[in-house]
Amino acid sequence: MSDKRSVLGKAGETLAAEHLRQSGYTILERNYRSRSGEIDIIARQGKTLVFAEVKTRKSASFGSPSAAVTLKKQAQISRVAQEYLARENLFDKPARFDVVAVFAPDGRKPEIEIITNAFELHYSVAS
Repeated sequence: MSDKRSVLGKAGETLAAEHLRQSGYTILERNYRSRSGEIDIIARQGKTLVFAEVKTRKSASFGSPSAAVTLKKQAQISRVAQEYLARENLFDKPARFDVVAVFAPDGRKPEIEIITNAFELHYSVAS
């Protein structure tokens, strides 16, 4: 990832975390890493555990931020979420996957949208 994209991504994650807090979420983890990958934000909203993927764009040239959460990315996030649930022994808790889309054009106030239940769990099958 280029330095500019990395800086934009980190700034987007910070904006997203603050927006989630203001929307009543409690942030539990940021940039949670496991052997399968990373989840940008793990939060709680009420009794529900939320695994949130943050996508930030400066323009619509490459589509909406949420369109970047491909099926492959969803499967990867699902694997990491399952590892987190196992590690924390939380399989009995309700959980969902949200996408936080951050549109941050230069010189304008960022627009942030939380897409609740953006996708379903992709179950891993051991080979």
